[in-house]
Amino acid sequence: MFLVVNKDRIVSVFVAVCTVFALFLMTTLFAKMPAETAETASTRKQLPIYSVNTNEPNVALTINCAWNADDIDLILQTLEKHQIKVTFFMVGDWIEKNEDAAKKIYNSGHELANHSYNHPHVNNLSYDQNVEQIKKCSELIQKITGNPSTLYRGPYGEYNDTVLQAAKDNNHITIQWSIDSLDYNSLTGEQMWERIEPKLENGSIILMHNGTENTATSLDVLITKIKEKGYNIVKVSDLIYKENYTIDNAGVQHKE
Repeated sequence: MFLVVNKDRIVSVFVAVCTVFALFLMTTLFAKMPAETAETASTRKQLPIYSVNTNEPNVALTINCAWNADDIDLILQTLEKHQIKVTFFMVGDWIEKNEDAAKKIYNSGHELANHSYNHPHVNNLSYDQNVEQIKKCSELIQKITGNPSTLYRGPYGEYNDTVLQAAKDNNHITIQWSIDSLDYNSLTGEQMWERIEPKLENGSIILMHNGTENTATSLDVLITKIKEKGYNIVKVSDLIYKENYTIDNAGVQHKE
């Protein structure tokens, strides 16, 4: 019995020593591990830009074009009245059907951005299919402006890692929004303002659409109210940082 007890103690001590030594080795290895290897998946997750961290009182007004072009002239007249330039995210087949309207928008000094070729649910598409959607729309924009597009917004606001990577690999920055006017739900101008005002801050990106019931007729009042709050309305490309930036887990872009 005496020998058995001592053997058990020896085994216990040996196991304890081995455990301590193993923990020491693991600690040493992790200490030497490169920072990028030790990153968590969440810190590496790609995100689009929802808004911009800035001290300047600038906000971007964006107008998605996917339906008709009946109200483009009135929208352009209102923007000219207020002497502001905005960003139009255009679907490629909208451009094909309304090339004259797209040219008017560009010739008025506004920014043409990419909203896919035919507005599919891009989260259901493969990488190559997403690339095709982006490229086809970009080529149509280049035909009008002389330059390929550089900003992209997924249809329905959809994105995943595949969508974002396809855009990035094709030199597009993906843009979402921090304020949705819900103009596509036939809201009145006053109802839109009730949604916009509480969320308005430096670096906001506002989502609107042409071809809706009230957007064109409400735009004058909405722009006036935004200006009365002390904000300047700018194009997305004049709001975002083009390089040396980070995007936090809320989609806010920060200058490094």
